[in-house]
Amino acid sequence: MVLTGYSWLLLSAAFLSTGAEITITPEPTRPAEGDNITLAVQGLSGELLAYNWYAGPTLSLSYLVASYIVSTGDETPGPAHTGREAVRPDGGLDIQGVLPRHSGTYILQTLNRQFQTEVGYGHLQVYEILAQPVIMANSTALVEHRDTLHLTCSSPSPAEVRWFFNGDALPISVRLGLSPDGRVLIRHGVRREEAGAYQCEVWNPVSVSRSKPINLTVYFGPERVAILQDSTTRTGCTIKVDFNTSLTLWCAARSCPEPEYVWAFNGRALRNGQDHLNISSMTAAQEGTYTCIAKNPKTLLSGSASVVVKLSAAAVAVTIVPVPTRPMEGQDVTLTVQGYPKDLLVYAWYRGPAAEPNRLLSQLPSGNWIAGPAHTGREVGFPNCSLLVQKLNLTDAGRYTLKTVTLQGKTETLEVELQVAPLE
Repeated sequence: MVLTGYSWLLLSAAFLSTGAEITITPEPTRPAEGDNITLAVQGLSGELLAYNWYAGPTLSLSYLVASYIVSTGDETPGPAHTGREAVRPDGGLDIQGVLPRHSGTYILQTLNRQFQTEVGYGHLQVYEILAQPVIMANSTALVEHRDTLHLTCSSPSPAEVRWFFNGDALPISVRLGLSPDGRVLIRHGVRREEAGAYQCEVWNPVSVSRSKPINLTVYFGPERVAILQDSTTRTGCTIKVDFNTSLTLWCAARSCPEPEYVWAFNGRALRNGQDHLNISSMTAAQEGTYTCIAKNPKTLLSGSASVVVKLSAAAVAVTIVPVPTRPMEGQDVTLTVQGYPKDLLVYAWYRGPAAEPNRLLSQLPSGNWIAGPAHTGREVGFPNCSLLVQKLNLTDAGRYTLKTVTLQGKTETLEVELQVAPLE
C-alpha cells in the first residue's frame, strides 16, 4: 500500500497505539522572533512510515502543517503551513524565522508499518523583540495634596511591566497605586516626594526595553516663611538698628516654584518685588513693622512673616552734623539733626544762646514753622528739626543752638559750631 497526500490520515482513528511517550522540545527553549528553531522529538519507536505535524490543540485538518513520507522524503504542506516549516527525516519540525504567531500547541502524529499511530504534544512560546514603551501622563505638573497623578505605560506587547523612579525600582509605597496588569500608575493627592523622573520597562525572557523618562513636577508651598538678617532668622523679633546705618532683610520660604514676594511697612505695600528689602540711612521715620508676603502662583497659596525694626538705644542721642561739614561762602548748609525725639512737640533754632532775641525760627505742633527775631530770610526749618541756611556769608559762622520739647514736656538743648570758609 502506498501512502500519498492525506490518505493515511483516515487510518489514524482506527489504529491509535499507546506505545512509548513522544516528547516535543523547542530548540532553543526560549526562542526570540526571527530565530530558526527546531521542534525536536524524543521517544519515537518502531519502523515509521509517516509523520503529521499539527499547529493547534487537536488533530484537525485545519491545523495540519505538513505530512511527511519517511521512505521517499516527500513532504506535503497542509492548510496551516506558513511557508517557514519543514519536516526533518528524524520527525522534528524546523521553522525558519519564527514569529510570535507561531506560538502555541504542536502535535506530532506518527504512523508505523502496522498502521498504528502515536501522538506527541509540545508547546512553543516565541518571544517578541520588544519595542520601546511610551509613558502617557495626565499632566507633568501637579499641585501637592490636590491633584491626582495618572501614568500609563503604553506598549503593543503583552509583556510584563516594571516601573522605575529616578532610575531605581519604584518604591513599595508607590507600587500600591499600580493597576493589576502593572501598566497604570495612579497616585491620589500627589506629594512633593513623588516629583522626579518616571520610566516603565517591558520585558520577557529574551528582550527588555525601557521608556524615556517623563519628569513630574509637584508644586507646593509657600511654607515656613521667614525673615532673615545676616542668615539668621528674625521672624517675630525686634531688630535694633543704629541711626543712619543700613539694614537688609531677606525673605525665605519653602516653595515650588519660587514664590513671588511683596513687602509691606506698617501694613502699607511697598514697591518691591524682590526677596530682599534694603533700608538705608535708618531714621525714626523708618521704625515700624516690616512684613514679607510670599505668594505661590501655582498653588495660589500665600504665607507671611513680620519683624519690628527700631532704632537702638544708642541712636536716640540727638546730634547735629553740618552738611557739608565745612561750607564755603555763598554755599547752602544744612544743620542735619540725627536722632531727634520721636515724640517731638515743638523745636526752635537760635543764632547763639537760646534767648528770644536770638531765635531764628520755631516749628509748631501743626508742622508749620514761624520766623523769629533773628531770622534773615535765608533759614528754613524741616520736620526732623534740621535747619537750612542759604547763601552763607562769613558772618553766619559761629554757634547755633537747637531747643526741643517733647509731648511729655522734656526739654533738651544742643549746640553746634558752624565754620564758613571764605572764597579764595
